[in-house]
Order: sequence, then C-alpha cells, then structure tokens
Amino acid sequence: MIRGSSDRPDVVVIGAGIVGAACAHELAAQGLHVLVIERAGAGGGVTAAGMGHLVVMDDTAAEFALSAWSRALWHELAPRLDARHAFARCGTLWVAADDEEYALAQTRHEALQRQGVACSMLDARALRVAEPGLREGLVGGMRVDDDAVVYAPAVAAWLLAQPGGVRIDCRMRTQVARIDRAGVHLANGEVIAAGAVLVANGLQATDLVPRLPMQPKKGHLLITDRYPGTIRHQILELGYIKSAHNASGTSVAFNVQPRPTGQLLIGSSRQFGSTDPAIEPAILARMLKRAAAYLPQLPALNAIRAWTGFRPASSDGMPLIGPAGPFADNESHPSTWLATGHEGLGVTTALGTAKLIAAQMLGHAAAIDATPYLPARFAVEGAVHA
Repeated sequence: MIRGSSDRPDVVVIGAGIVGAACAHELAAQGLHVLVIERAGAGGGVTAAGMGHLVVMDDTAAEFALSAWSRALWHELAPRLDARHAFARCGTLWVAADDEEYALAQTRHEALQRQGVACSMLDARALRVAEPGLREGLVGGMRVDDDAVVYAPAVAAWLLAQPGGVRIDCRMRTQVARIDRAGVHLANGEVIAAGAVLVANGLQATDLVPRLPMQPKKGHLLITDRYPGTIRHQILELGYIKSAHNASGTSVAFNVQPRPTGQLLIGSSRQFGSTDPAIEPAILARMLKRAAAYLPQLPALNAIRAWTGFRPASSDGMPLIGPAGPFADNESHPSTWLATGHEGLGVTTALGTAKLIAAQMLGHAAAIDATPYLPARFAVEGAVHA
C-alpha cells in the first residue's frame, strides 16, 4: 500500500453503497485519508434495493467463512446503531415443505452446529408455534437464532459520517469516467490522484475495470402496510438456496422479512438477461403467489410499493475482494483494488469485506483467509475467464 502525499488521498473509494461505505470507514479507521466518490447518494443502488438480511450461508466453506465472520462483526457494531438503522435480531426460519427439504434442513443444521452456529430443528408442531401464520402441512424447518435484519442505506450513510473521528471526504452525485495511471478521471474533466483506487460500485465496476466476470441478477421486492406481529422471523423456503444459485433463467422463492415498523418485505425473484429496471407484473405475480402458498393471509394485506434491483453476480458465486490483478492492464492505476460481485450477500458480508480489503492494503493479517475471494483466482495460465 502506497500512501498518498499530503495533497492527495491515500485511497479513493468509488461507490458509497454498504460495501463501499464499510470499506471507506475501515480504511479511515486504520489511519488512511479516504475520499469516497458516488454517482448518486450514500446507500443507493443495490443497497437501497435489497432486503438487508444478515444471514449465515454455507453452500461453500468460503461462503460460510465470510458470512459468519461478517455477521459477528454486525453484532459487534449493533450496540452503536440506533432506531434509524432498524437492526433487529429476528433470526432466520428455513421452512421445509416436504421430507426431502426437511432432510436438507437436518444436514445444514448438523453442519452449522459443527461450526458453532446457534440453530435448532423444528418439527411441524414447533414450526406452527414459531410462526402461526404459516400454512398447514409444512413438515418443519430450522431456526438460525442470531441472523438479523438491518436498514443498510442508513448504515452506509452513518459509516461515512465519520463516527469516532475517522477521516473520510465524500463527493456525492459525482460521476467517474475512468481510472488510469494518472488517477480517477471525473466526467467533468477533473483528475484526482490517489495512492490507491478501490472500485466498490457493484455492477458499475465493469464500466471502470473491463472484463470483470459479473452479470446482473434482477430481483423484485414488495413492501406492505404495517401489520405488527404478523410474522416474527425472516422466513425462507429451503428451495430458496437452489434458486439463489441458478445460473440462468427466472426463478422465484418464498422469502419474507418482518420490518421493525411492522411492515412485511416480500421476495424474492431472480432473473438473468435483463437490465430493464421496470417492474414486470408477471414475475411479481409469480413471486407473490409463491409467498401466499406459505403465508395464506398475504393476499389480504395492503401492498404500498414494489421495486426492482440488480445484484452483481460473479461467474463463480464468490465476491471479488482484493487487487484487480488479472483485470488490470498497463493503463490501469498501479494500485487498483476491487470489492464487488457479492450478489445477494453484499449487506451481510460488507463488514468482513472491509476488513479483508484493509488487511491486504496495509499488509496485516485477517481473521479469515482472503484467497477464495481474490480476483487473481480468475487468472489461469495467463488467461482471464469471464
């Protein structure tokens, strides 16, 4: 890591979503002068479009390591948050519709317990006690106690507001045109020199670092009016895991979240091959029909808004956290870094991502191995696989 001179920042962070904001805050807390450049406002983009579910996922060892560590970091941060940030330790209830899904829940339960994650199995009766609104006939499920929810846009803004006296300068509503050896070129012609550049702006990272192996996954969400007590946990069907990792096509899965306001946030859909932000009634209808199959009272609730967002999905399902490596060329800034490609786990893994970036930049040890997330994994015999 090369520190900037007195008249230039040590690091320019491009992107002020939850990942960029967390990285900026961590780097500044480590003593670096950080400048954040954001084309819109703090906590916008995919951060504003998501559910803010803080969840441990364990499809791979690397996914588990980053999500579990990051969730622990969120719990450490939680006492400093306030009502604006809507942090709630509601737990996650994974619902099994049949014996096959219940067996999957048992397998996941055993794996999580071996890793020290607090969780428990629920039979059909215990499931009804936990969530009386669920339909009859479900086989059971698994509860992960320490999963939580948070309003990530507000946290992103708070992280950039320099709590604790860290030094972060922000330039909002500022468009970056390109980055090269001279620094960060803004659309207005200004060039900002920097010791390092961290590209943390989600899908827009491909505009600045060509050939990144990412594609958009479009998703729909809907929020209801206030119905306090309707559900107590974040509830997902176990089929969600399969739909979340589809590499093509369109899928929907039952995923509903209780907001501290008493509102219900309902998802989810995943769609490839579209960059149109418009709500698609047919897909939204499929998603809501799926949700109603688990929570029969949903059609009677009043919906107040629906929207879409685009998850930045890497080609192998893991985020890109570290030096740009194989995606840098002779014209790139000599210290270009990436923190993108988190798909649907950007909020969960933001704090861990920030720790990994800071550790790599400053040459420190991190709590987990950064290797599975390094962009260099896409370099095979000198070729970049997109």
